[in-house]
Amino acid sequence: MPIRHLTSPLPVRRRGVLKTLAAGAASMALPALAAWPDKPIRIVVTFPAGGASDIVARVMAEQLGKKLRQAVVVDNRPGAGGSVGGLLVAQAPADGYTLMLSNSTPISIGPFALEKQPYDPVESFTHIALIGNAPCVVMANPAAPIKTMPDLESQARKLGRLDFGSGGPASIGHIYGELMKKNTGVNLVHIPYRGGAPMTTDLIAGVIPVGIDVLTAYVPYFKSGQLVPLAVTSASRSALVPEVPSVLEFGYRKLVLENFFGLSGPAKMPPEVVARLNAACNDILAGSDIRKRMLDLGITTSPTSPATFAGFVKEQVAVLAPAVKGAGVKL
Repeated sequence: MPIRHLTSPLPVRRRGVLKTLAAGAASMALPALAAWPDKPIRIVVTFPAGGASDIVARVMAEQLGKKLRQAVVVDNRPGAGGSVGGLLVAQAPADGYTLMLSNSTPISIGPFALEKQPYDPVESFTHIALIGNAPCVVMANPAAPIKTMPDLESQARKLGRLDFGSGGPASIGHIYGELMKKNTGVNLVHIPYRGGAPMTTDLIAGVIPVGIDVLTAYVPYFKSGQLVPLAVTSASRSALVPEVPSVLEFGYRKLVLENFFGLSGPAKMPPEVVARLNAACNDILAGSDIRKRMLDLGITTSPTSPATFAGFVKEQVAVLAPAVKGAGVKL
């Protein structure tokens, strides 16, 4: 009896201690989460300043800063088909302070053009919010005898080769040119640049006759006559340049392809932080002024849930990864 009297209260006291510890841990965790973000957030852009991704990232950074009441800065980390910036984000702490302006290049193209794949584009990231989609544009220097897609083909056949520039090795412009080469049978030779801005400079100067890149940054050059748009790569015309035909109008059914823009972070981010970022992005994209601003950049906004965005990424990887490998693109 004395033994039962001494031992029976022990489990009760132990449970009390455990409850106290658990409550203490919860009280410490809740303020930390509630305080997020309590320091600046950075959005890594996998291209140099001035290109499409950089423009979109700066628009979103400005608006997210207002929504979250915290500084949001853009950090340009170009290289290796977007894989330099992609790897940086994949290896960052999953605390919501390091994010990436994700798009087709660092997610669906670059990793598959390297000898050793640096990360898994689906499993290595938390895909937070889809911002929107934008077609590429095939364009030419005004002095070149190329005003349409058929002109491009005939010029390439006449010369035996035709150079085209892109924003970099394994960029979506590069892959699109390789797909054109494969589907038309003409000899297109890729001239890589370190971003869309330096490629544009050489294209306007006539150093290269043709360029392929996301439509976003090029509308002013079309309006000024500095560049000639041949076609957009979507199934239908873009509202941004309604006078420019789509590749489908020329019969290029296998050349319909659009780039995407989204916000991603390292894998296993706290669900509460992901939900807050997704809600903030969707609120931003719901604003008519931002929708118009994105449309002015050639982007059709597409607010989604994180699960829907993750599914979209998985589907695009399934389409583009084989195209990269099939084209023999190597970084």
